[in-house]
Amino acid sequence: MNSNRLWDIFCTVIDNHGDLGVCWRLARQLAEAGQSVRLWVDETAALSWMAPDNWRTQWPNIQVIPWEQANDTTRLQALPQADVWIEAFGCKLPEIFVAHGVNTRSRQPSWINLEYLSAEDWVPRMHGLPSPVMNGPAKGWTKHFFYPGFTHDTGGLLREHDLQTRQQAFQRTGQRAGWRQRHAPKLAPDGLLISLFCYEPAALHALLMQLAGTPHHLLVTPGRPMAAVQQALATFTDTSALPSWSALPYTDQQGFDEMLWSCDLNFVRGEDSLVRALWAGQAFIWQIYPQDDHAHHAKLEAFLDWLQAPQSLRQAHRVWNGLEIAQWPALDQAISTSWAECANKARQRQNEQPHLTQNLMRWADENLSA
Repeated sequence: MNSNRLWDIFCTVIDNHGDLGVCWRLARQLAEAGQSVRLWVDETAALSWMAPDNWRTQWPNIQVIPWEQANDTTRLQALPQADVWIEAFGCKLPEIFVAHGVNTRSRQPSWINLEYLSAEDWVPRMHGLPSPVMNGPAKGWTKHFFYPGFTHDTGGLLREHDLQTRQQAFQRTGQRAGWRQRHAPKLAPDGLLISLFCYEPAALHALLMQLAGTPHHLLVTPGRPMAAVQQALATFTDTSALPSWSALPYTDQQGFDEMLWSCDLNFVRGEDSLVRALWAGQAFIWQIYPQDDHAHHAKLEAFLDWLQAPQSLRQAHRVWNGLEIAQWPALDQAISTSWAECANKARQRQNEQPHLTQNLMRWADENLSA
């Protein structure tokens, strides 16, 4: 049915803008599907480079609202009631906002707790389960858990309807070749173009050492990756043996996709860039967000199992994420090709399933019509 509904998406920026990246993609895809979206966020600064300059013209059915306005009763009274509330990644809706909804509407909205992505086997069991509200102004209402995932019995992954078409056009019209020429004009024919988007992996120094003296070229994204690379390079005693590398500027999400499409190997971090690397179909290594209790170890292994990663790719992931101390597999065209084949097969499997936005819209329709 997919009625035109109004969605409230609440997002808090923790430290790396990944949560906002996911929420902005979701808002865009809902808007492109004819939905109206209000994105409530506590830190909008990253949208200045994450979103295109003309986003208000391109998606007039998206509003970005500062989080603090959800605590302003006068402001809330002037807004129409949304059909769907989404709490993204464990953020809690402001109590004043919830109380206003309880006091002014005849039935509760479809209230969704959008969780983090995982390939672990418990995810399908938890997906869609109710979470009764036991206290506060909405006591007696019910939320539902919505888990993104890699199997048909989860919420799926974020994917634009025209993603494959755009990527094929990027390749077919020579844009990929042009991108590579602009960013690595001296790349040797047997050299790999490698993008680096990471936290501060302990294995970074070893990677830079291995790249030194090779025909490969490293493109370093801004922020924490750039700081980590500069710190690691400062320890090189032989400055004539530095790896070939250059810096990239901040870019919007389309530009980030084009980087992933253009490189032979992509180092990515967190949730949003993992999904984009998967859709790119190029070789990639994922740095999972580290947790103090090491719960991310099992999460990484579950993903590698789903990916059906060859042993060399599993080892590279484990070393990059600090799960084991071992030698890097030698990076060359052959290994990049085998890793890309693995990514392509995984992408094909995933393309056969509905994407996250479709599943959310279907859920809202079924929930609100019940």
